[in-house]
Amino acid sequence: MQIAEIMTRDVAYLSADESIQRAAQLMADLDIGAVPVCDGRRLIGVVTDRDIAVRCIAAGASPSASVREAMTAHVSWCYADEDAETVKAKMRDEQIRRMPILGKNNELVGVVSLGDLATKAGDTDDTLAGISEPARASGELFR
Repeated sequence: MQIAEIMTRDVAYLSADESIQRAAQLMADLDIGAVPVCDGRRLIGVVTDRDIAVRCIAAGASPSASVREAMTAHVSWCYADEDAETVKAKMRDEQIRRMPILGKNNELVGVVSLGDLATKAGDTDDTLAGISEPARASGELFR
């Protein structure tokens, strides 16, 4: 099964010049925690609610700060014609919960989430376990 059969199409996205307030509003409106950032339809990054909180708000940035200031520019992605098992393995190996999907012309055509894989592809036990493992210990939490 190709990932195009599983992915969510017609994905909302932002430009890097939009404000983090606009990004947060879009996330609230769509009840999502991550939005692809594009130049036209070319993927240039992803911004998450955590990116906004940690990189901008915690640093004292204004709500009018640009998405560019908060986004993660180095983003993993896959092509729409890739096999679902290959994409699941990449998500597991890189501990990614949402993977942008590109078309033949490297344009954003969709996103596949762990939920998409669970409901449409099944058999996510190993994928879920691999993605959910802590990446590295950072000291004791919640003493």
